[in-house]
Amino acid sequence: MEWTGQGIILGCRRHGEHDVIAEVMTRDRGRHLGLVRGGRSRRHQATLQPGNEVGLVWRARLDGHLGNFTVEPSHLRAASLMQSAEGTYGIQAVAALLRLLPERDPHPALFDALEVILEHADTPEIVGALVVRLELQMLNELGFGLDLSRCAATGTKADLIYVSPKSGRAVSLEAGRPYHDKLLTLPAFLREGEEGVPRSADTASLEAAFRLTGFFLHRHVWEPRGIEPSPARDGFIQAVLRDAT
Repeated sequence: MEWTGQGIILGCRRHGEHDVIAEVMTRDRGRHLGLVRGGRSRRHQATLQPGNEVGLVWRARLDGHLGNFTVEPSHLRAASLMQSAEGTYGIQAVAALLRLLPERDPHPALFDALEVILEHADTPEIVGALVVRLELQMLNELGFGLDLSRCAATGTKADLIYVSPKSGRAVSLEAGRPYHDKLLTLPAFLREGEEGVPRSADTASLEAAFRLTGFFLHRHVWEPRGIEPSPARDGFIQAVLRDAT
């Protein structure tokens, strides 16, 4: 069994004295593990850092085996990521989230989102909005997507500024006014139809957005699995809110 492709390093763990098991995110094969022989060597260590994009060849005798990776550097971002708190915490937080996906289950939209995040890791007000969008996409891919397209009460697509914590559906200004204190805020940059790289998001919008995604990630993903969110997520949020203009 063999395939070739591109992947983004999510992390590595030691295997024996000289080797590592690399965890990568690929576009067509999802989150994938493989043994890198000699991965602890000086030659490989710089390449196998989280956030780096690499060329991969995976080989195994049977499809169900762990298999071996041959790794070649393609786009080494790790050094630049480590220059900021957003980059350092961001790749750790996103990797922890992607680790919840079943291994080898394709999620091309999440791979594309990860690439865009890494390209904008040095711009707090943009990368914050991008990570929130990835969290929303993660909920969707796991079967818990929010419906932000129209008001749950009236069906209107106008003035959507709330999300119901019960249904995960958008609520308009008019319908939500009597229940203002019980609803979650829907920032403008998360409304359905807002696509592409956001120009920026202010700190209030980012704070509300992370509160929104965190609420539903706790309910549907972390609590049912009996796990806590990665501390890197809090570190990333604090860095973004501190540095965003």
